[in-house]
Amino acid sequence: MLPDADDLPEILLDLAVPHEDINELVALHRLLTRDFGAMRLLEECVEGLVRDMGEIGGATPWPAERIAELFTGQAEGRADQEPGALGRYFAVYVFVAALPYVRAHHHALGIPPEVSRRTLADLGRNMALHRRRHGRGGVETMWWLALHFHGELFQLGRLQFQRARVGQRAAELLAATGPAPDADAMCLSLHIPDFHGPLSPAACDRSLALALDFFARHFPAERYTAGVCHSWLLDTQLKRYLEADSHIVRFQERFRIAVDEVESADSQPVRFVFGNPDLPVAGLPRRTTVERAVGDHLRAGGHWYIGHGWFPLTTV
Repeated sequence: MLPDADDLPEILLDLAVPHEDINELVALHRLLTRDFGAMRLLEECVEGLVRDMGEIGGATPWPAERIAELFTGQAEGRADQEPGALGRYFAVYVFVAALPYVRAHHHALGIPPEVSRRTLADLGRNMALHRRRHGRGGVETMWWLALHFHGELFQLGRLQFQRARVGQRAAELLAATGPAPDADAMCLSLHIPDFHGPLSPAACDRSLALALDFFARHFPAERYTAGVCHSWLLDTQLKRYLEADSHIVRFQERFRIAVDEVESADSQPVRFVFGNPDLPVAGLPRRTTVERAVGDHLRAGGHWYIGHGWFPLTTV
């Protein structure tokens, strides 16, 4: 199921895995393949990931507790220990083992190799985020990457687009903006990856144009009625701190926005702007306009919320 250790570096590089992680992943390959329990769990994870490939919501939930138990020795009462290197990197081996299935699925749909490559390269981006936050190798959010490796999400220019349904909770929130798509409506959920340059209006326009063509071409049976986004970037309080022509404000203006102020989401902008949601608010840097906006608002006793936005898609 796993490629040989000698073949692993090139595969990892194709997935944009950071160079500083390559040698450790190759070295741990032998340890993993000699561990019967770990290999059995890997096979189960791969089977769950590729089952019903491409079906929205079809991937089996990521077994985080079982992975933690296997690699931290919880069965022996050492639940306070953090996972070792193999536990932190385990998801990488799962995604590598699933790669042939993902590529075959993309090929059957006629998806260009460059779209596949840029989509799956989010593994490397995710690992870079993990190292920035923790100072060591690993995967930051395994469940998130399952969308990429299950054929539900694609990178098209600056933005990522996830095939989805609006869902009941989102439909209730979006209804506050006026007539909005219902819970069962198909939509493209927009995501903004890190380490990908400015969120400029031109880059977003290009991404949306690419998406309209891509999904009409490769998923002709699906009819998406809306583009949606659920993000702290859509918290309209940001307009108090940012210029009207700033990229974030211009991005907000694409959407009809409802802000859910029931539960604050202060850790979200701290995570995405500063790289670590656990940083003390008092010491947050003030180097950029966005850093000052996020930190100063929190230090003044304010809170940030998730904005829920949508706009109609009439040509997909």
